Amino acid sequence: MKAPLNWLKDYVDIDVSPKEFADAMTMSGSKVEGIEVQGEEISNVVVGKIISVEKHPNADKLQVTQVDIGSEVIQVVTGAQNIKLNDYVPVALAGATLPGGKKISKGKLRGIESNGMMCSIEELGLTREDYPDAPEDGIYILEPGVELGKDIKEVLGINETSFEFEITSNRPDCLSIIGLAREAAVTLKKEFKKPQIKVLEEGDEAKNYISVEIKDPDLCPRYAARVVKDVKIGPSPKWMRDRLRAAGVRPINNIVDITNYVMLEYGQPMHAFDLKDIQGNKIIVRRALEGETIKTLDDQDRKLDPSMLVIADENRAVAVAGVMGGANSEITDNAKTILFESANFNGTSVRLTSKKLGLRTEASSRFEKGLDVENVVPALERAVQLVEELGAGTVCKGIVDCYVKKPEQVTLTLRPDKINALLGTDISKEEMINILKALEFEIDESTNTVKVPSFRPDVEREADLAEEIARFYDYNNIQPTLLSGKEATLGKKTYKQRIEDLIKDTMISCGLYETFTYSFTSPKDFEKLNIPQDSDLRKAVVISNPLGEDYSIMRTTTIADMLRVISTNYNRRIEEARLFEMSFVYLPESLPVKELPKEKPVLTIGMYGKTDFYELKGIVEELLSRLGIKEYEFVPVKDNPTFHPGRTASLTINGEYVGIIGEIHPVVSENFECPERTYVAEMEIEKFVKHASLESQYKPLPKFPAVSRDIAMLVKDEILVKQIEDIIKQRAGKILEDVKLFDVYKGKQVPEGMKSVAYSITFRASDRTLTDEEVGKAMAKILDGLKNNLGAQLRE
Repeated sequence: MKAPLNWLKDYVDIDVSPKEFADAMTMSGSKVEGIEVQGEEISNVVVGKIISVEKHPNADKLQVTQVDIGSEVIQVVTGAQNIKLNDYVPVALAGATLPGGKKISKGKLRGIESNGMMCSIEELGLTREDYPDAPEDGIYILEPGVELGKDIKEVLGINETSFEFEITSNRPDCLSIIGLAREAAVTLKKEFKKPQIKVLEEGDEAKNYISVEIKDPDLCPRYAARVVKDVKIGPSPKWMRDRLRAAGVRPINNIVDITNYVMLEYGQPMHAFDLKDIQGNKIIVRRALEGETIKTLDDQDRKLDPSMLVIADENRAVAVAGVMGGANSEITDNAKTILFESANFNGTSVRLTSKKLGLRTEASSRFEKGLDVENVVPALERAVQLVEELGAGTVCKGIVDCYVKKPEQVTLTLRPDKINALLGTDISKEEMINILKALEFEIDESTNTVKVPSFRPDVEREADLAEEIARFYDYNNIQPTLLSGKEATLGKKTYKQRIEDLIKDTMISCGLYETFTYSFTSPKDFEKLNIPQDSDLRKAVVISNPLGEDYSIMRTTTIADMLRVISTNYNRRIEEARLFEMSFVYLPESLPVKELPKEKPVLTIGMYGKTDFYELKGIVEELLSRLGIKEYEFVPVKDNPTFHPGRTASLTINGEYVGIIGEIHPVVSENFECPERTYVAEMEIEKFVKHASLESQYKPLPKFPAVSRDIAMLVKDEILVKQIEDIIKQRAGKILEDVKLFDVYKGKQVPEGMKSVAYSITFRASDRTLTDEEVGKAMAKILDGLKNNLGAQLRE
């Protein structure tokens, strides 16, 4: 919102510098983005009158003029051909500055002295759009009789200071000069001078010309109209044109300028119709008909639908409500009787209509924020007052005001103690009341109730009252204090967050790079992963408004996404990659979905290149070690069609399933265009959190020596190393310290279907030196268990 300073001064006495004013308004909540000073680059340019014109003796295209600037007569040489004797012109004197950093100095042109320069409108940094009476090529000729020697900035009205305000969407009242002036008055502790409106109404009754019917009051609670006859279309007076330009609006003609002027001053968009084009002399506010079209003022044909509100006569739409008028009722130079419209439209409806039509205007940008329904008639009265002041027509008596849906006024309770507690202040009740009254809130001190003015839709609750008081009490006056309470607490991460951080740190320390993928996926992934038709993983939440089929369901497994990341890297010739992702899968309780699905956090690891199953297993074991988890087990998996049947295992902790690790099945790898040897792990983070232990216990170094024994045995091929180790641990007793596999052999000396395995077993007691007898008994139990349970044969 661009607000000229002199316009604001109509309603509030601003006696501080522009910088001080901008700072004060910003601190009270109306942020000033910038200050623009018109004519700032122009200096020493005055009004002059040409009193003599002669041809240059040495140049055919130059003229030598004598110019009276009030205090003296100076000689100016010019090449302009549009000047003549007695013209009043802008003269840049020696030492003057012009826009663009141009400086004027004395000099000679073809031997004749020139003490200044006559200026065109462009040389003053202006355009012919601002001053349509300026010639396309030549000096700007001023109106005769202007005071000689007067600063050209004052003459042309380009000495205005304008403030660019950033208005938040919840403050539509500040999209107006009056709204900002009201804020300025309270900020500067000055009186707000309300506009005085008086309309003479010299014409006959307006109701004889027009009637109004609102068919959709949910989209238009109020529509008011005024009729002006004997209209005289012409240019607006200079003061109005200057103000509109300073506010960033181009003047057009007196009627259009009045509607724009009122929109800027009151924040209420308006529109004017040529009454002879309103068929049936009736305005009907209704939804558009299916397939209805209208040509708007920008000469574009717009296709409408029933979600849009239109202003219509008895036969057709004449405007898109709150957006733009129709070309079939626009004001032309031949208009004699016009209808001024001022209405209140539903903000959401205007915004959606504007978006559908791809048409955003100054009016729609205001309506879509929700305007004050009580502002409709005052703005309309101001418009016709200006009509009378400008002599643009005769205003008919009465307002045709259709007000079908009056909103209920918001009433709040004022509790000073509560507000002070909220703000951490000690503001008196009297001071609070003074602030609210200055903002035009109605206070009933006997009941401590506050009635919120209709132009403040953002004030809905007690906290909003506290904000208003804080803004104008001045935030600088509110002393910072520490939080108060019975006891102070130190903020820290939860146990779950600490575990997740540890998981991430471990993955990174193992050389893995973190990835992020979408939670949306494609139902085709189930086939590519070889997931059985009866698997619960196929029970996925279907998205009602997907981006496309490839993102149409919520994923139940992260393996497909990891394989896609691996495929992308592999197909871009990345030789090897080690990746991980901590994300979610979404598991519904039932289908169709009746409640939100369970969001299960999972850790996914993906690897390819110079790696194998055992490196993946080692990374998982390192994670388990860092989490303090000791009771875990890897169990071979042969029935998961996504993975290789001989190189896959499930991870269990204390007998509870956690996840799966292994090599991806060659067919699945081919489906995703991954390397043949691709390794993936998918594990539930909640299970890690459940079983992790971050407490460390000190254990002193052993005082007594260890005893080691090596054994080698023949066992069947299908016997797993873990089966052997489990028996050793069960039979060795408390003195067992460690078991290490150091050899597996198959060869000529080993029978078919058998393998040789060798272990190093370490014994130690914490309170004594072990004897050979104790170690011998433990070894005997171990050998007996291996023989009886696994059919192991001890090798010599």
